[in-house]
Amino acid sequence: MNLRIPYGKTYGLLGPNGAGKTTTVRMLNAIISRSSGRAVVGGYDIDLETNNIKRICGFLPESPGLYSKLTAREFLEFIGELYNMPKEIIVARISELVELFDLEGRENDLLEGYSRGMKQKVCLCAALIQDPEIIFLDEPTSNLDPAVARIVKDLIAVLVKNAEKTILICTHLLDVAEELCDIIGIIVNGKLKIEGSPREIIESVNAINLEDAYLKVTGAEHVDDLLGWRNAGNQEIKNKIERKKKKKT
Repeated sequence: MNLRIPYGKTYGLLGPNGAGKTTTVRMLNAIISRSSGRAVVGGYDIDLETNNIKRICGFLPESPGLYSKLTAREFLEFIGELYNMPKEIIVARISELVELFDLEGRENDLLEGYSRGMKQKVCLCAALIQDPEIIFLDEPTSNLDPAVARIVKDLIAVLVKNAEKTILICTHLLDVAEELCDIIGIIVNGKLKIEGSPREIIESVNAINLEDAYLKVTGAEHVDDLLGWRNAGNQEIKNKIERKKKKKT
């Protein structure tokens, strides 16, 4: 797989479960080692300059971990200190993020009492706290209600437009990809099958929309009769009844 993502763009990495999206993102963040090939993120080699990559990148994993016995504020302070951020900047950034994600009044509560959606908000705050140049988001709107998901999508658009951030999004939500991504890549079994803008991908496979294009590229098929097993069983029962009637006559 060969990816070349321009600075200041939003790239959507799509594909079925097990296609390799999360593995790719984890390698690019120097979390796991590559098995072959070479990758450079922000000008830094993922094997030789891992600390620099982690310094310039923010990462929201698909299943983020939190320290449940910490408050949201304590957790974000901890993350900021991992990046060696000055204390006053950490405090100011936490205040901004808490307000942005509507966590005011709950920032001093233990994370174990947060809902799944609220935990996702805190994880998004952690991914943004050091103001990274490149942001990797693995299912960023997972567990979020529609109002907060809208905030996240608007934030991604603003980060690209006004802050010149480069963002890579892994998502199963095709409407999110179509709305936010300048470029989309669809992978199957670790191989990049197609790449381009949403409109280019739709037109290249003669699809109706992005969902139709995705199904064609990944080889998935529509299931015409989801109750076919039930209908087949009913038909068999009818046939038995008809055979019994014929025997009686």
